[in-house]
Parts: sequence; structure tokens; C-alpha cells
Amino acid sequence: MIDEILSAAVARGDVVGAAATVGNAAGTLYEGAAGFRGGEAPMAADTVAWIASMTKAITSVAALQQVEAGRLSLDGPIAEVLPELAAPQVLEGFTESGEPILRPARGAITLRQLLTHTAGFGYDTWQPKIGRYAKLRGIPPMGSCRRLALTAPLIADPGTAWNYGIGIDWAGLAVEAVTGRRLGEAIREGITGPLGMVDTGFRLGEAQRARLSAMHARGADGSLTPIRFEVPQEPEFEMGGGGLYGTARDYLCFCRMVLNGGTLDGARILSPETAAALGQNQMGTLLVQRMESCIPGASHHAEFFPGQPKRWSLAFMLNEAAHPEGGRAAGSMAWAGLGNTYYWIDPLHDRAGVLVTQSLPFADPRVLALLADFERAVYAA
Repeated sequence: MIDEILSAAVARGDVVGAAATVGNAAGTLYEGAAGFRGGEAPMAADTVAWIASMTKAITSVAALQQVEAGRLSLDGPIAEVLPELAAPQVLEGFTESGEPILRPARGAITLRQLLTHTAGFGYDTWQPKIGRYAKLRGIPPMGSCRRLALTAPLIADPGTAWNYGIGIDWAGLAVEAVTGRRLGEAIREGITGPLGMVDTGFRLGEAQRARLSAMHARGADGSLTPIRFEVPQEPEFEMGGGGLYGTARDYLCFCRMVLNGGTLDGARILSPETAAALGQNQMGTLLVQRMESCIPGASHHAEFFPGQPKRWSLAFMLNEAAHPEGGRAAGSMAWAGLGNTYYWIDPLHDRAGVLVTQSLPFADPRVLALLADFERAVYAA
């Protein structure tokens, strides 16, 4: 059934190519793909794609490993290891002449806040104030992987609101600060290597580039056209919030590790207690908010399960109500990547699903419809 769903999406022009995997704690239940990764090269479960913000959960786990090792604290001031965050400023607005209005933040930033998107940071894709400030101060986009891109101010005081942003990039730098290694090395040694995620990394090797999917842009007429796109391969910092390349096959290994309580095939990644926290609300009474796009070419407005309350754990969005159409249970973990890559982890039903496409803008309604069809098929089976 899933094969037919993927093929139909390609035939309709909803995607150029799509790869999907499904698994449970015990193993892989499905691998499949349809369409093309570029030209006449077929899409496959091991097609390499930019997984963008699916990186965040992996970086979060890398940070939690350092918490378990006693090198990082969830609730101590993160400035103890990242002095650049010792005196954050909040952007309140702009003067009539266009100058930024800044004030000192009320309260210190913690790792827990970085991981739950409650530290006060944002992204210019969904926060016009940040884009305006960046233009005034010559701050490059996050995709440049330049340290200067991290210098935008907060848009809220730490711990007071959920705003999707660059907090997990800072968490990745905290991992670097306490390990003395680049983030990619820490992730490879602690997560992707033990889990057998052989195609996941910040840099594309020859083997990965040979199976790399092109990125596509949706035109006004609905067509998809290949575009030039690549995350910098010699970055000033490895973008823990969105810099990884990987495959649907690899990412299912990560999801299955979560279903198994922090372990997979004999490799212990997290303690059972920390793994359990990945499925628990870590931001109190705050709620995940709808993301209002201000850069249409990058993203549509985005909200999963509109109208339903969502929280954030130490790595994932948590839906507090079951899928309205017979899919994932309440308390499932999920997120996505800007290039229209998606996943969910459902402990109650012992299921995880990964869907990989490569197109912009994010939250493409046609890809979200494919995701919904895919999810329904997973549970119908």
C-alpha cells in the first residue's frame, strides 16, 4: 500500500521523489521509494538528502550524553561553558528611525531552554524582527554556517515563550566546548557510529555524494524544478540545528533507538531515564506555537495538528492528543526538516515512520498530504 501511495504522489507531481521507512523496536518493517533523486537516478531508502532540522534531535541527544557524563547541566547557566551567552539582549522593537531597541534579558539561559526552544532565540524565516535586525547589522543567514550568524538577539526572555530558533545550534557549541571536539565528531562517536548510521554527517563523502538527491523548488504553477543547494562543506561551525545530511534508512535507526529506551542492537546511546525524558514535556505550561512564515520561498505557515496543544521534550515535539484520523497516539514524538523531511516516533503503538523528500518551501501542503497518507497506511497495516 505504501508503495502505491509514494508512486501516486510522484505521478501527481506532488514530489519528484520520496523515500520512506517504517520500523518498530524490533526492526525495520518497511523500506520503499518512488520517483527520482535527480535526472533519471531513482530515489531509494539510501538516497542521501539534507535532513535539515531533523538534525536537532540528534544534536539534542549529543548534549544529553554530556549531561549524563556530568559535563553539562540542564538547568545551570549555559554561560558557564558558553561565555558568549553570559549577557543576552532582547530585541523589543525598533525606533521610528529604524534603530533596534535592545534591553538585557531577564534571567540566564539554560541548556533545557536551548533544547526546548524556550531560551528566547528565533529564526528569521518565522520572525520578521530578526530578519530586520540581521539586515541592519550585516548578520548572515544561519545556512552560511558562519559564527556571525549566531549573534542575533533574543526575541523573548529566557523561559517565557516557545519560539522556534537557533537554540540547538548553541547546544551543539556547548557539546564542542565540553568535549574539545567538533560537533560532527562527537555525534559520530556517540550516536551515528554506534547506531550504524553510515550516511549521516555534516560533510558529504564520495559515497554519499554519489547518492545525493537534488533540492527542488515549487513554482507558482505547482511544478518542481531542481535548484542549486548545498550546506557549506567547510563551515565555521557545524550547524547543530540543521546541518546534517542523511538517509531515511539511517534516521529510522535513530528513531528505533528511542523506541528501545536509548539502546539499539547492543549499543547504549542514552540511559533509560534520559530516554524516557525524550517523551515527556520539558517546558511546563508553555505551548508550541504556529510558525508564521515571513519568507515564503523558504516556508509556508507551519503547524502540525492545528488547534491541538503541543509541547516539547528535550528533543521532540509532543502531540497531546491522538492523530484525528487513526494515526499516531497521544504522546508521540516528531519533527521535520526544512527540505520537507518528516518523522514521528509512537511508543504506544511501537511504530516510527520517516519520509524524505527534497523541496522548498517547507510545510508544502502537497507533501503534508503525502505524509498523512503514509501515516494512515502505516497504522492500517
